[in-house]
Amino acid sequence: MYDPTVFENLKVAFENHLYDLDNLEQAVHILHRSDQLDLAMMARECTIRFSKVGFPTVLVDLTLHSSLKDLADEILEIKGTDPGCLLTLLVRTCIQDVDKECEEIACILRTIWENDVSYTQTLSFRHEQTEPGFMNRINIHFKPKLTEEHMGEIDAFLKSVLDMMEQIGEVSKR
Repeated sequence: MYDPTVFENLKVAFENHLYDLDNLEQAVHILHRSDQLDLAMMARECTIRFSKVGFPTVLVDLTLHSSLKDLADEILEIKGTDPGCLLTLLVRTCIQDVDKECEEIACILRTIWENDVSYTQTLSFRHEQTEPGFMNRINIHFKPKLTEEHMGEIDAFLKSVLDMMEQIGEVSKR
Protein backbone atom coordinates (compact mmCIF):
# COMPACT_ATOMS: atom_id res chain seq x y z
CA MET A 1 0.00 0.00 0.00
CA TYR A 2 1.20 3.49 -0.84
CA ASP A 3 2.32 5.58 2.13
CA PRO A 4 2.31 9.34 1.37
CA THR A 5 5.46 11.28 2.20
CA VAL A 6 5.72 14.18 4.64
CA PHE A 7 5.77 16.51 1.62
CA GLU A 8 2.53 15.11 0.21
CA ASN A 9 0.75 15.19 3.56
CA LEU A 10 1.81 18.78 4.27
CA LYS A 11 0.98 19.86 0.72
CA VAL A 12 -2.55 18.51 0.99
CA ALA A 13 -2.99 20.09 4.44
CA PHE A 14 -1.85 23.53 3.20
CA GLU A 15 -4.02 23.22 0.07
CA ASN A 16 -7.07 22.27 2.14
CA HIS A 17 -6.60 25.17 4.56
CA LEU A 18 -5.96 27.71 1.79
CA TYR A 19 -8.86 26.53 -0.38
CA ASP A 20 -11.14 26.71 2.68
CA LEU A 21 -9.95 30.30 3.23
CA ASP A 22 -10.78 30.99 -0.42
CA ASN A 23 -14.05 29.09 -0.93
CA LEU A 24 -15.66 28.90 2.50
CA GLU A 25 -14.36 31.88 4.47
CA GLN A 26 -13.73 34.09 1.43
CA ALA A 27 -10.71 35.60 3.21
CA VAL A 28 -8.27 35.07 0.33
CA HIS A 29 -8.24 34.78 -3.45
CA ILE A 30 -6.11 31.95 -4.78
CA LEU A 31 -4.48 33.24 -7.95
CA HIS A 32 -2.14 30.44 -9.02
CA ARG A 33 -1.03 26.95 -8.03
CA SER A 34 2.06 25.05 -9.16
CA ASP A 35 3.07 21.51 -8.22
CA GLN A 36 6.44 20.56 -9.67
CA LEU A 37 8.79 17.62 -9.71
CA ASP A 38 12.34 18.63 -10.68
CA LEU A 39 13.65 15.54 -12.45
CA ALA A 40 17.23 16.86 -12.56
CA MET A 41 17.37 17.32 -8.78
CA MET A 42 14.60 14.83 -7.90
CA ALA A 43 13.02 17.49 -5.71
CA ARG A 44 9.36 18.39 -5.14
CA GLU A 45 7.92 21.88 -4.85
CA CYS A 46 4.38 23.15 -4.46
CA THR A 47 3.54 26.86 -4.63
CA ILE A 48 0.19 28.52 -4.02
CA ARG A 49 -0.14 32.25 -4.81
CA PHE A 50 -2.90 34.20 -3.11
CA SER A 51 -3.99 37.67 -2.03
CA LYS A 52 -5.96 38.68 1.05
CA VAL A 53 -9.45 40.02 0.46
CA GLY A 54 -9.30 43.81 0.80
CA PHE A 55 -5.54 43.90 0.12
CA PRO A 56 -5.14 42.95 -3.56
CA THR A 57 -1.75 44.68 -3.89
CA VAL A 58 -0.06 42.24 -1.48
CA LEU A 59 0.59 38.89 -3.13
CA VAL A 60 2.05 35.86 -1.35
CA ASP A 61 3.59 32.73 -2.83
CA LEU A 62 3.62 30.00 -0.18
CA THR A 63 6.13 27.33 -1.26
CA LEU A 64 6.71 23.93 0.25
CA HIS A 65 9.93 22.22 -0.90
CA SER A 66 11.32 18.73 -0.36
CA SER A 67 14.77 17.67 -1.52
CA LEU A 68 15.87 14.26 -2.76
CA LYS A 69 17.77 13.73 0.50
CA ASP A 70 14.67 14.38 2.62
CA LEU A 71 12.55 12.10 0.43
CA ALA A 72 15.19 9.34 0.47
CA ASP A 73 15.75 9.63 4.23
CA GLU A 74 12.03 9.23 4.77
CA ILE A 75 11.35 6.45 2.27
CA LEU A 76 14.44 4.45 3.28
CA GLU A 77 13.81 5.21 6.97
CA ILE A 78 17.44 6.26 7.54
CA LYS A 79 18.15 6.31 11.26
CA GLY A 80 19.39 9.57 12.79
CA THR A 81 17.78 11.76 10.11
CA ASP A 82 14.89 14.18 10.43
CA PRO A 83 13.22 14.36 7.03
CA GLY A 84 10.94 17.31 6.45
CA CYS A 85 10.08 20.15 4.13
CA LEU A 86 11.30 23.70 3.75
CA LEU A 87 8.69 26.45 3.81
CA THR A 88 9.16 29.86 2.21
CA LEU A 89 6.98 32.86 1.54
CA LEU A 90 7.53 35.34 -1.26
CA VAL A 91 5.59 38.54 -0.60
CA ARG A 92 5.21 41.13 -3.35
CA THR A 93 3.98 44.67 -2.78
CA CYS A 94 4.61 48.15 -4.17
CA ILE A 95 6.18 50.80 -1.98
CA GLN A 96 6.97 54.50 -2.40
CA ASP A 97 9.24 55.59 0.46
CA VAL A 98 12.04 53.00 0.43
CA ASP A 99 13.74 53.72 3.75
CA LYS A 100 10.58 54.25 5.79
CA GLU A 101 8.41 51.47 4.33
CA CYS A 102 11.15 48.83 4.20
CA GLU A 103 11.90 49.44 7.87
CA GLU A 104 8.18 49.26 8.75
CA ILE A 105 7.90 45.96 6.87
CA ALA A 106 11.02 44.62 8.62
CA CYS A 107 9.43 45.56 11.97
CA ILE A 108 6.24 43.70 11.00
CA LEU A 109 8.23 40.60 10.08
CA ARG A 110 10.25 40.66 13.31
CA THR A 111 7.07 41.10 15.37
CA ILE A 112 5.05 38.35 13.70
CA TRP A 113 7.75 35.76 13.05
CA GLU A 114 10.25 36.62 15.82
CA ASN A 115 13.41 34.51 15.34
CA ASP A 116 11.82 31.73 13.28
CA VAL A 117 12.69 33.31 9.92
CA SER A 118 15.37 34.93 7.85
CA TYR A 119 14.25 37.41 5.21
CA THR A 120 15.44 39.76 2.50
CA GLN A 121 13.72 42.68 0.83
CA THR A 122 14.69 43.25 -2.82
CA LEU A 123 13.50 46.37 -4.62
CA SER A 124 13.06 46.77 -8.36
CA PHE A 125 11.45 48.96 -10.97
CA ARG A 126 10.83 48.58 -14.69
CA HIS A 127 13.02 50.49 -17.12
CA GLU A 128 11.01 53.45 -18.47
CA GLN A 129 8.46 53.00 -15.67
CA THR A 130 6.19 56.05 -15.59
CA GLU A 131 4.44 55.50 -12.26
CA PRO A 132 6.44 56.19 -9.09
CA GLY A 133 7.43 53.47 -6.66
CA PHE A 134 9.25 50.19 -6.37
CA MET A 135 8.28 46.54 -6.32
CA ASN A 136 9.35 45.06 -2.99
CA ARG A 137 9.97 41.30 -3.11
CA ILE A 138 10.20 39.97 0.44
CA ASN A 139 11.69 36.47 0.64
CA ILE A 140 10.94 34.80 3.97
CA HIS A 141 12.65 31.51 4.84
CA PHE A 142 11.42 29.57 7.86
CA LYS A 143 14.29 28.06 9.81
CA PRO A 144 12.92 24.81 11.19
CA LYS A 145 11.94 22.12 8.71
CA LEU A 146 8.28 21.21 8.74
CA THR A 147 7.25 17.70 9.61
CA GLU A 148 3.88 16.05 10.10
CA GLU A 149 4.10 17.13 13.75
CA HIS A 150 3.43 20.69 12.52
CA MET A 151 0.05 19.80 10.94
CA GLY A 152 -1.90 21.16 13.88
CA GLU A 153 -0.16 24.52 13.56
CA ILE A 154 -1.12 25.24 9.95
CA ASP A 155 -4.32 27.12 10.81
CA ALA A 156 -2.54 29.45 13.27
CA PHE A 157 0.34 29.86 10.82
CA LEU A 158 -1.99 30.95 8.01
CA LYS A 159 -3.74 33.39 10.36
CA SER A 160 -0.31 34.93 11.00
CA VAL A 161 0.33 35.10 7.25
CA LEU A 162 -2.99 36.91 6.73
CA ASP A 163 -2.19 39.28 9.60
CA MET A 164 1.22 39.98 8.03
CA MET A 165 -0.40 40.62 4.64
CA GLU A 166 -2.88 43.08 6.14
CA GLN A 167 -0.15 44.97 8.02
CA ILE A 168 2.07 45.14 4.92
CA GLY A 169 -0.96 46.26 2.92
CA GLU A 170 -1.55 49.10 5.37
CA VAL A 171 2.08 50.22 4.96
CA SER A 172 1.70 50.19 1.18
CA LYS A 173 -1.56 52.18 1.26
CA ARG A 174 -0.04 55.22 2.96
